[in-house]
Amino acid sequence: MSNKGLRAVLTIPNALSMMRAFGIPLFLWVVLVHGSPLWGVLILVVGGATDYLDGKLARALHQESRLGELLDPAVDRLYIIAIIFALYSENVLPGWVVALLFGRDLFLGLLLIFLRRYGVGPFKVTYLGKAATFNLLYALPCLLLVDATSGLLSDVAFVFGWAFTIWGITLYLLTGVQYSASGLSSARLKIRSVVRD
Repeated sequence: MSNKGLRAVLTIPNALSMMRAFGIPLFLWVVLVHGSPLWGVLILVVGGATDYLDGKLARALHQESRLGELLDPAVDRLYIIAIIFALYSENVLPGWVVALLFGRDLFLGLLLIFLRRYGVGPFKVTYLGKAATFNLLYALPCLLLVDATSGLLSDVAFVFGWAFTIWGITLYLLTGVQYSASGLSSARLKIRSVVRD
């Protein structure tokens, strides 16, 4: 790899995304093995802050890269999967929520494999997609706090957790439809251009 290519990969935003990725196994260990949901929430807060910062810094420092475009949403997905797994394992999250979230990602993954045959690359993350992810990344730690705390804090965490969860799932499914429509539309345009040629 050339020096220019190396500089495009070794950026501050990419380093933050990698640091955030290392928080995933730490979160699972803290919650599932060590049994400390409050520490798990702290890890998620730090992860959320770095998620916000890496995008801001990439634009401010002009360090946007293809690796960053792929790495950032991939780490977001892994965080969501890890949190859902932890919450389901701790009997905090019902199976229907898990089925909806994983079903959407499974469908989009299979659709992307199909669309690659027509030269359609990974779905470009939209603002709404980011909003869906942020809602879930706020919602799921709140649900983690429900059993980890008591009294008013537990009640507030329950209300906010489920409010963000319902809104996040709605946006998550809506963006799944949008990504599907956008991918199919791109494939259709590529097929038409091949037929015309």
